[in-house]
Amino acid sequence: MAGSRCDAAEFACRVNAAAELVDGGVPVADAARGLADRFGCSLRQARRYVDRAVADGPIPVAEPTVVFSVKLKLPGALAVRVREHARDSGSTLSEVVSQALADHLVRGRARPQPR
Repeated sequence: MAGSRCDAAEFACRVNAAAELVDGGVPVADAARGLADRFGCSLRQARRYVDRAVADGPIPVAEPTVVFSVKLKLPGALAVRVREHARDSGSTLSEVVSQALADHLVRGRARPQPR
């Protein structure tokens, strides 16, 4: 939608489209015009996508997230440690718990499952 910010996934898509054009030999000015037409954004914004692509190349597209609610009962000391870790690392509680679950599942795959 014109005039609104795009989300992280759309931003990555636009920068990656710019990277494909530039890597394919399309001049920066032409790449920006093409992106502006393709995505319905201003030429100025399209140029920002191209500049980002030139500086950093393609960027990873973030996987969409879903809300996954769990009610946990943790020992008080563990809850305090999790909150402190989140604060000290500049992360949210959701990010800390999400990363802990992902790490746990990766480690779980490495172990043979009991029968």
